[in-house]
Amino acid sequence: MKKALITGITGQDGSYLAELLLSKGYKVYGLVRRLSTPNLENIKHIYDQVQLIPGDLLDQGSLTDAIKESEADEIYNLAAQSFVKASWSQPVLTGEFTGLGVTRMLEAIRTVNPKARFYQASSSEMFGKVVETPQKETTRFHPRSPYGVAKVYGHYITLNYRESYDIFACSGILFNHESPRRGIEFVTRKITDAVARISLGKQDKLELGNLDAKRDWGFAGDYVEAMWRMLQQDKPDDYVIATGENHSVKEFVQEAFKVVGIDSWEKYVNYDNPLHLRPAEVDYLIGDYSKAKDKLGWTPKTSFKQLVEMMVKADLEREKENK
Repeated sequence: MKKALITGITGQDGSYLAELLLSKGYKVYGLVRRLSTPNLENIKHIYDQVQLIPGDLLDQGSLTDAIKESEADEIYNLAAQSFVKASWSQPVLTGEFTGLGVTRMLEAIRTVNPKARFYQASSSEMFGKVVETPQKETTRFHPRSPYGVAKVYGHYITLNYRESYDIFACSGILFNHESPRRGIEFVTRKITDAVARISLGKQDKLELGNLDAKRDWGFAGDYVEAMWRMLQQDKPDDYVIATGENHSVKEFVQEAFKVVGIDSWEKYVNYDNPLHLRPAEVDYLIGDYSKAKDKLGWTPKTSFKQLVEMMVKADLEREKENK
């Protein structure tokens, strides 16, 4: 039985990845921070099938202990301070978690089990102010937020450990990927939750920032399969994971309101609110996943419309249960 250790197992990606690995017969361990009220909502349905280990990306010793305890064949580093907006108010903490946290994990692998295979969650936010379209593995990075900068550090330190210590270390440059398990602070869930509440008469307005920003949005459940496939290859490498399409925030809003039968969405939405605008915006992200298709045999399965519909319907069910 293969063993896997997932940091960030309680998050969106971690929970979908845990499901996938369990379905493949893995023994799954999850690194969780010690909190007085841990949020285990995303893994409550598999809680009895995974083994949780206390640890923190800020604490080197706990990562070393987690690798020793799990004896993991594969380690997936999905934990991070991953909310771009928060990285502006907490830039140093973001650097510690999202950048240096990767180094701590790689150091723990190097000293405890250098034969373990490592996956690093890189991000399309590293491209930032894009220099070419679509973006691929060779596109130059120009991050536009402390989060994006920290992800670039994590990406390159992973490459350095691969080249310097012969560690099987891969980075997946994932473009935006969403699901009903996405945190409410992210714009996609903010939209779908608000649309559900508006349709049920529980909310009047949806407050947003820049409606013109465009993203390449996919389904997180599809993307975790790409992570797994990267660690099954003969040689480690880095891959862009995307849909090859992009849509504006405005299109996301329109599709979400369509799901609940509202066409005149404008009267429910306030936008260009300075409170919701970033100091520096990433305007146009679209990924070229041809390398992943050729080398990994991976393609996205869920369309943009299917994704939005899935999220709105899940939020409708939540709101109907929370009467």
